[in-house]
Amino acid sequence: MIDVWIIWLILIILLLNTISALITVFHRPRNIVTTWAWILVLTLLPIVGFLIYAFFGRGIAQEKIFSISNQKHVGLDQLKLMELSERKRQLAIKNQTTEAITNRSDQTRYAEHIIKFFNETEETPLTRHNDVDLVFDGREKFEKMFNDISNAKETVHVEYYAFIKSDIGEKFLKLLTQKAQEGLEVRLLYDPWGSNGTRKSWFKEFQAAGGEVLQFITSKNVIAKTRLNYHLHRKIVVVDGCIGWTGGFNVGDQYVNVTEKFGYWRDTHVRIKGVATLLLQERFFQDWNASIEKSEEALSFSEKYFPSNRFDNEDNIPIQIVTDGPDSRSEILKDGFIDMIISAKKSVWIQSPYLVPDDPMFTALTIAARSGVDVRIMIPCMPDHPFIYRATQYYANLLTSYGIKIYSYQKGFMHAKTSVFDEKICSVGSMNQDFRSYSLNFEANAFIYDSKVSHKVARAFEKDMKDSLLITPEVIKSQGKWLHFKQRFSRLLSPIL
Repeated sequence: MIDVWIIWLILIILLLNTISALITVFHRPRNIVTTWAWILVLTLLPIVGFLIYAFFGRGIAQEKIFSISNQKHVGLDQLKLMELSERKRQLAIKNQTTEAITNRSDQTRYAEHIIKFFNETEETPLTRHNDVDLVFDGREKFEKMFNDISNAKETVHVEYYAFIKSDIGEKFLKLLTQKAQEGLEVRLLYDPWGSNGTRKSWFKEFQAAGGEVLQFITSKNVIAKTRLNYHLHRKIVVVDGCIGWTGGFNVGDQYVNVTEKFGYWRDTHVRIKGVATLLLQERFFQDWNASIEKSEEALSFSEKYFPSNRFDNEDNIPIQIVTDGPDSRSEILKDGFIDMIISAKKSVWIQSPYLVPDDPMFTALTIAARSGVDVRIMIPCMPDHPFIYRATQYYANLLTSYGIKIYSYQKGFMHAKTSVFDEKICSVGSMNQDFRSYSLNFEANAFIYDSKVSHKVARAFEKDMKDSLLITPEVIKSQGKWLHFKQRFSRLLSPIL
C-alpha cells in the first residue's frame, strides 16, 4: 500500500512539474529551438530544472525593457547635421581630382547594402573623419587608454561588462578619481554580474571626489544579479567626446596577462578618434539614462559631450557603431553578420571565444563555404565556461565537415571578437558568436569600411594562426567517445547557455 502511494505521489509531482514547465516556458515569446530546450530541461529535471531556469532563463521586466528602448538618441540630430554638412562640403570642392573622389567612394560602395541595413534598422548613420588604432594586447590597450584619460579636459565616460577590483582595476579607478578631483565630469557604468567581487564600497573615494557610478539597470537587485543573461556586455570609453574605445577587453588582471589561469590573453580593441566617437557617446548616454533612479538626473545634449569642431583628422575612415540587445525588436548585429557572410566573395575570417551559432548563422556560414568562400574561424583551446566550451567544440567539429577551417588558439585564451570580410570590411566589438550575444545581452560593435584597417585585422589573424591548431578529421577522431558525448549533450543545451 505504501509503495502505491509513493508511486502516486511521484506521478502527481511529475504532472505538476510538467504543467508548471509549460506555463513557465510559454508565458513569453521565444523561438522554437529555445522553447524545446527549456521544456526538455524543466521536465527531465524536476525542481532542479526550475533552479537552472532561475539562473539562465528569466527575462527582463517589461518596465526595464521600456526604460532602455525608450531612451532618446541624444546627439543623433547633431551627428546627422554634421554628416549633411560634410556631404555639402565634398560637393563644393571643385579642384579635387576624379581619382580621389572615386577612391573615397570605393571605401563604402562595396558595403552600401549593409550600411543601409544598419542605418535603417538601428538608426546609426555612417560616420567619416575617423582615425583608427587597433590594439591586440591588454598592456598596450590600458597604457594608451590611460594616456587619453590623463589628457582629458572635460569629460570621461566609462562603460564595462567587467570592472573588477584588481590591480589594473585599482589603477583605472585611481586615475578616474584623480580626474574627478581635477573637476572633470567622470562617470562609470558597470554590470555587477561581469564585475564579480566588485562592491559598491570600492567606489567611495571616487564618489567623494565627484565621480558618478551606476550599476546597469538589469542588475539592480539581488535576484537580477544571479541571472546569467540580459547583462551589459558592452565595453565603451569616451574621452572629451572625441576619443572613443571599444572592443573585447574588460577591466581585470587576466586581461593584462597577470593571472596564470588562462595564460596569454589574446583580445582586440579599437581606439577611434573622430566622428564615430559621438555614436559611442550616444550609446553611453542611453545606457546611463536607463539606469538612473530619477528622470531629472538624466544626461542631456551639450556641445561639450557632442563637439562638432574637434574632428580635423588626416584619415577619413568610414565607421558605423552598431549596438544591439534584448530591447531591440530584431537581432540586428546577428542579421548584419549574416548579410555580410552571404555577400562575401572571397573570404570570411572570424575570431570568437564562443562558437554556438543558431540555425540562420550556421546556414549562412555553410552556404558561404560551399560557395567557395574561404571561411575561417578561430576559437580558444581552453574553457572559461565548460558547457559553452563543449558546445563550441561540437560546432567546431561540425563546421569542419562543411569545409570551414577551424583554428584552436594554443598560446593562451582567445577572447577577441573580430571579423573580416573580403579584407574590405572588418568588425571589432563585444559580440560573440553565440545565442547570448545574438539576443540575450547588450552588445556594441564598430564596423569599419576600410581596406587598410581590414588588412591589419587579417594580418593579425594570420599571425594568430601560427599559434593555433587546425581542427582536422584526425584531431576530431582523437577526442574520444566520452568527449563527443559531452559535446553533443552541451549542444542540446546551447540555446539556453
